[in-house]
Amino acid sequence: MAYEGSCHCGAVTYSVESDIPDTAMSCNCSHCRRKGFLLTFVPIDRFRLESGADKLKSYQFNKHNIDHQFCADCGCQSFSVGTGPDGAKMAAVNLRCVPAADLDALNIQKVDGASF
Repeated sequence: MAYEGSCHCGAVTYSVESDIPDTAMSCNCSHCRRKGFLLTFVPIDRFRLESGADKLKSYQFNKHNIDHQFCADCGCQSFSVGTGPDGAKMAAVNLRCVPAADLDALNIQKVDGASF
């Protein structure tokens, strides 16, 4: 089953060919902590940008391994793309931008990204 997400204004939309996960990652790196992300990672071939490619801007920091994508209109970062530790392309989906996700039911896995 697929799920959908979007930026705040709805210009950027995407779908993920997977069930909504029951676990999310909360990272304490300087970027994730400030934005309050609850992330799940999916293989890039299961992620499909449906609309808003022309609205996306990119931000990279530190090792530039992740391409943080955000909507130029509303500023919302609903996903990122990058390469995992094994070299596989992946998408990091911000579950806070997935309306069907029950955030209160998620098992939160804390990651010490500040130490990377």
